[in-house]
Amino acid sequence: MVYEIKKYGENILKQIAKEVDPSEIDDEFRKFLDDMVETMYETDGIGLAAPQIGVSKRIFVCDDGNGVVRKIINPIVVPLTEETQEFEEGCLSVPGIYKKVERPKRVMIKYLNENGEEIEEIAENLLAVVVQHENDHLDGILFVEKISPMAKRLIAKKLANMKKETKRIKEENE
Repeated sequence: MVYEIKKYGENILKQIAKEVDPSEIDDEFRKFLDDMVETMYETDGIGLAAPQIGVSKRIFVCDDGNGVVRKIINPIVVPLTEETQEFEEGCLSVPGIYKKVERPKRVMIKYLNENGEEIEEIAENLLAVVVQHENDHLDGILFVEKISPMAKRLIAKKLANMKKETKRIKEENE
């Protein structure tokens, strides 16, 4: 099942997502994670957080760029270096906008996998970017809030129009 992606201007994208109780991790939950992965690939993403499909839970899925999928529940992300890297990021919830974001180059991520097992791993380069970007979604932060002031000015009108369009669609559907 492919979910509809929530767009810039939707309230859920600004909320802090709730932790998943490990007792919730069952076959139905794993099916939901599989559907998130399907949605991510169908929309040409390399990451997808649950709030982006209207579910306020601390869950995201991502592809490390080599086809290895991670299903991440209740992540804790800790920077391991002060060294940063700049990547041009985009977001399924902010379509058509791509801007450079500076983030730590290496992070440690602790999380539960789809079987409720505790995982701890080091992410660097592209995977570090994706993990941090998706984790930000769980805290109600969009990548456009992390770009330079100049870049923000350049996209301010696009974002305002996107927000208006999101509001218009929502009102039409009510």
